[in-house]
Amino acid sequence: PDYAVTEPTFGTTVLKPGPDGDCQHCTRTIPIAGAGELRNGWNRLTPVMKRRFLAIDRTDFADERSILAYYRTVMARARTGLAFMRTGISLIGLGIALVRQFSAGPWSVLDVILISVGVIMSIEGFYWYIPGLYAGKAGFMAVKRSTKSASIWDFMFNPFYKRTSPDDLLPTLFVEGSHAPGIWGTTGLALERTLIAERRNVKSRLRTIMARSRTGLAFIRTGISIFSVGMGLLVYFGAANPFWAVFDCILMGAGSIFIGDGLYWHIPAEKIRRRFPYCFGDMEIIMPDYAKPSHLWKKAVLSDEYL
Repeated sequence: PDYAVTEPTFGTTVLKPGPDGDCQHCTRTIPIAGAGELRNGWNRLTPVMKRRFLAIDRTDFADERSILAYYRTVMARARTGLAFMRTGISLIGLGIALVRQFSAGPWSVLDVILISVGVIMSIEGFYWYIPGLYAGKAGFMAVKRSTKSASIWDFMFNPFYKRTSPDDLLPTLFVEGSHAPGIWGTTGLALERTLIAERRNVKSRLRTIMARSRTGLAFIRTGISIFSVGMGLLVYFGAANPFWAVFDCILMGAGSIFIGDGLYWHIPAEKIRRRFPYCFGDMEIIMPDYAKPSHLWKKAVLSDEYL
């Protein structure tokens, strides 16, 4: 079944499981009365209220990751189906070549078996391929929407020139040395966890784009296989028989369509992938130690030499 897609609303709605606790078809409640206005004055909220909003934000991020993971799984299934199609087309081409090369005889049974198995595998692969088309398009549009929409950081920490209300100005925190810092430290950790969750989502979006790119390349491989089988039959046997010549041209046309569709999937995905900083040889990963201030956290450096 399709995964139910929901849109996060910056903590003004919450997820609600579907019938009988079905978490694959979650919906969202109606906006909580006054939640939007309350969050607009973020800097006036108490630490406890901030942590509640941040917890809902992390749930929104987890919901988005689950949806993108669903799309990637469907695309992976489609790539497996395309592998079935490539194998099936190869068997069909081999069986047809044997039928056209040799006259009918006892070995014709093997030719029929090859063609029949190839047809079954091709139909099965095409059945897996159709949902992959939807998942690839939906996943691509979901990533584009998320990159164009405002993030929670834009929502909570507006640029200074946009602050027109006194409620949006940074408050003065009256913290003295005798005050217990636990409540402020806990809110800071909630903010750090939310930031880390957002980073995971950025990488999840990248994985979805790369999955679309790989699926496009699988389209191209399948198209090349189909086109090659049609061209090979046409070149070897010629166009003397109109029926087989039309059949070969149909194979070549179908292969060309797959190749064009693969390029349509692969090229835009590659353009988006190059905008992310996670696809290069060297990268740093922060290793959080919440017992220390964030500026003392260590970093793990990964390089091509260790891959």
